[in-house]
Amino acid sequence: MALVELARYYDSFAAGIAKARLDDAEIGSVLFDFETANFWGSMTIPIRLMVLDEDLHEAAEALKD
Repeated sequence: MALVELARYYDSFAAGIAKARLDDAEIGSVLFDFETANFWGSMTIPIRLMVLDEDLHEAAEALKD
C-alpha cells in the first residue's frame, strides 16, 4: 500500500471539491501541500491529491464528469 498522486491543482477550491467528491464515493484521499500552497501562492506550489495505489482507478473514475 503506497500513496500515489491522482491529480495536481493550483486552486485550493478545486482541490477541496475533488477531495469532497472522493469522500462522497468513500475513497480515502489526502491533500499534500495544501497549506504551503496557500501560504506561498497556489501558482507556485501545486496541491497534490493522493490516494492509495489500489484505489487509483476507482478514484480517477469518481472524478470524471
